[in-house]
Amino acid sequence: MEAQHTDWKGTTGGTPWMQKSLVWVLGWLPLPFVYCGMAIFVVPFYMLFNHQGYLSQYHFFRQRFRRSPLRTFFDVYCNHFRFGQIILDRFAFYGGKRFKLIVEGNERFMAMTHEPHGFMQLGAHVGNFELAGYMLTQDRKPINALVFSGETGTVMENRVRVFEHQNLRLVLTGEGMDHIFELNRALADGEIVSMHGDRVFGSQKAVTAMVLDAPAQLPLGPFLLAATREVPVFCTFVMKETVNTYHIFVRLLEIDESQATSVRKCASALAQAFADNLSDIVRRYPHQWLNYYEFWQHE
Repeated sequence: MEAQHTDWKGTTGGTPWMQKSLVWVLGWLPLPFVYCGMAIFVVPFYMLFNHQGYLSQYHFFRQRFRRSPLRTFFDVYCNHFRFGQIILDRFAFYGGKRFKLIVEGNERFMAMTHEPHGFMQLGAHVGNFELAGYMLTQDRKPINALVFSGETGTVMENRVRVFEHQNLRLVLTGEGMDHIFELNRALADGEIVSMHGDRVFGSQKAVTAMVLDAPAQLPLGPFLLAATREVPVFCTFVMKETVNTYHIFVRLLEIDESQATSVRKCASALAQAFADNLSDIVRRYPHQWLNYYEFWQHE
């Protein structure tokens, strides 16, 4: 769910002209060439002038991984570089570029598409979750993906263009509750709901879970929806491995039935199961942590 955080915007940077030009350039220019230019010019610029993003990542590596100051500076640079690669890969996909996928654990997800009930797929702001919707496709159940309605026109136009052939429809967040009703309808009709499960926005209700061995707040909504509808929940992480390769991890969230004695307790247990899987992925790919605000705000 790419809505707006009080400390972090949910929109992709750049003017419409810049974004459209980027799609065109990445349609024919080799990605390593563009990555190189970004590493030399763009990454240092953002590290210097996006002070809030720099500090949040600095604290992330210092507090969560106990890195030295010098190592932390290097890690923050690598993190910004990875983030730039992931953004460029999205625009390259819009321009016709395709990536090799290594998929792990998708069998249970595909098997569940043959079941009559609906289920949920949760992602996080790590790696390139959007690519899962573009490349990890099936034609048995419609996927209803919740996205931020304030994203730039260029990004939304390309999303619609790509998704219209992928059995996936966009559900836009809004001021009212329309998107909540639409997600409920989708699950009731045996469809798939896809959304993020790691950011709390504005007055949104939250649930506390241990992420990387420290308490953090996750949005209650996705987990409460799953608990109320009594549907299975998968988490999906799309992590960049090489220039042309992504590794996709698909995992079913499993909880102890003794933890699900009420809807609220079931939602909390699901949130912790999601947090456990998120922590595991971030430990393996720390440079692909893309929450550029103080995620652990108590610190």
